[in-house]
Amino acid sequence: MTPQTSRPIFIIGCPRSGTTLLQQMLHSHPRIAFPSETRFVHTSYEVRQTFGDLELAENRRRLAEWIVKGKDTKFHVLKLDADRTIEEIVQAPPTLGSALATVFRAYAREHGKPRWGDKRPSYFRRVPMLQRMFPDAQFVHLVRDGRDAVSSLKKMPWYHGDTFSAALTWREAVDTGKCLARRLGPETFYEFRYEDLVAEPENSLRRLCAFLGEDYHPAMTKAYEHARETVPSARKWHLRTHEAPNTRNVGAWRERLEDWEADLVEHVLASRLAQHGYALTGVARPSAANLARYHRIAAHRWRSQRAHAVLDRLAQSRDPNPVASLLTGPVPVDGAADQA
Repeated sequence: MTPQTSRPIFIIGCPRSGTTLLQQMLHSHPRIAFPSETRFVHTSYEVRQTFGDLELAENRRRLAEWIVKGKDTKFHVLKLDADRTIEEIVQAPPTLGSALATVFRAYAREHGKPRWGDKRPSYFRRVPMLQRMFPDAQFVHLVRDGRDAVSSLKKMPWYHGDTFSAALTWREAVDTGKCLARRLGPETFYEFRYEDLVAEPENSLRRLCAFLGEDYHPAMTKAYEHARETVPSARKWHLRTHEAPNTRNVGAWRERLEDWEADLVEHVLASRLAQHGYALTGVARPSAANLARYHRIAAHRWRSQRAHAVLDRLAQSRDPNPVASLLTGPVPVDGAADQA
């Protein structure tokens, strides 16, 4: 029996890398509650200072009502009692991380599980934020062949970028993963490949569970049995979660990308693809115009990210309260009150 932990778990990765499949698999574990994307963690952090000093109960209530009833959140996907959740946040320790942990702990409690996680691909850009609020968190980075990720991302109705921006998003995700592995270490950060997950799900999940400090459970490979209920059919881009893990879409980029796109994506991502064990096909060199455009967009992104980092450091200096969660330990599954 593996010694058990209660550390929060965050799944990160480039969009269209299989993070929803992994979320469903982890939610199938008898000890881990892993909801669909809630989208109130990073938005709460960005507007945290508008709620003032959280030592004041009325400010905690305003924060709670924003999380539960705000138009920019997806609290409803948790199917929790709104009024009860608001009162629990008001009674929680006066930090933003505690307020958010209260919601996820309530979700875990409703599912009779002592541990919680959260998933959003873009969290790979938000790890410092997540660490500020949840210092004991563990991070799982799922990597997919960048050519497949780009070709899939371009098909999404909600994606408004182009091939250049999609390739840069994958590059940013894997570069961030490399830095996080070095900075956080093997007890906090774990990275593996989507292709290995779908080809050998049990072996991949056993290794993941060892990192998480959990015993492997065979229900994890049968997540598709409950995904039909938890992943709406209207989200057609996630219908693969309704199937048993398979490799049918591995290498689909060969049919999905136009020749110029394949040339560009493999060329600019070549070293990173190789580092992650993806075979190169030796495509033609992309045109000078496409390479120039790619590098212009990359430079613009770099400047934007630097500016955002400066603004975030300035905002941190103005925080009226600490933001770290003070709620630790396993979630009480018998309805008892949380203990800090």
